[in-house]
Amino acid sequence: MNYLSGDKEKKALEYIAKAAEIASDATCERAKCGSVIVKSGEIIGVGFNSPPRNLENQRRCSRPKDSYHKKVTDKTCCVHAEQRAIMDALRRNSDKLPGSRLYFVRLDGGGKPSRAGEPYCTICSKMALDVGISEFVLWHEKGVCVYNTEEYNTLSYLYPYK
Repeated sequence: MNYLSGDKEKKALEYIAKAAEIASDATCERAKCGSVIVKSGEIIGVGFNSPPRNLENQRRCSRPKDSYHKKVTDKTCCVHAEQRAIMDALRRNSDKLPGSRLYFVRLDGGGKPSRAGEPYCTICSKMALDVGISEFVLWHEKGVCVYNTEEYNTLSYLYPYK
């Protein structure tokens, strides 16, 4: 992982702000999240979290996560923002995905971008690896952090045990 500084950090924060703007469209009742995928300064995919198309009426957001069987690995009713951004890029710019960078942000209760915790979503990290995304970017307390996608995936599997 690498923390950005100077102009690189400033540009990354612009993409995080764009992801936050996209997150405002999320319909999840637990959290509003947004992602953008960037390659060579161009946004090639965007996404926010919400239930799958046409299933808005099948929400499970209020159900406690510990009420699910241990084999249920994703205990939300939503497609993740990262997944949506990847699908968007696959539809519109599949040739640009290899070597791209994915930016992710979650909004706080007031609709403002919040600092991220440690990498934990193995579903999204595996999907990003499969399509060739090279880096994940999170905004931490210490600043904007860039993870190699393989490292992000490994850290996701170690969460919270490292």
